[in-house]
Amino acid sequence: MMASTSFMNFFVFIFAVLSALVSASPIKRDVFVPPITSPTAGTVWTIGSRQNVTWSLDNVPAQITNPKGVIVLAKDGLLIGLDNPLAQDFDITLGRFEITVPVVAPADDYALVLFGDSGNISPNFTITN
Repeated sequence: MMASTSFMNFFVFIFAVLSALVSASPIKRDVFVPPITSPTAGTVWTIGSRQNVTWSLDNVPAQITNPKGVIVLAKDGLLIGLDNPLAQDFDITLGRFEITVPVVAPADDYALVLFGDSGNISPNFTITN
């Protein structure tokens, strides 16, 4: 009985040491915040047209915490399409994704937000009829 208690204590000690080592090692999470390159300020899109949203792939980390992208429309600085994104579940390392311009009120204060590892917003652009 004494031998099994010693073995159990040794096992618990080893488990505790290994747990401490694992929890002490830092978890590296790489965040990718790609700047949107299109649309740009001055861009004009027509409702119903197909358009490419593009972003820079400079400085892509080897491992991205969340590689699935979402593109959402914003107007006057407020997200207006969070419940109905323009695109979702695409690989953010593609650098581009084609969307259909939604039916919205024509205005010159629209922007796109690219979510993946982090959010990035385009400059304001125009959507027309």
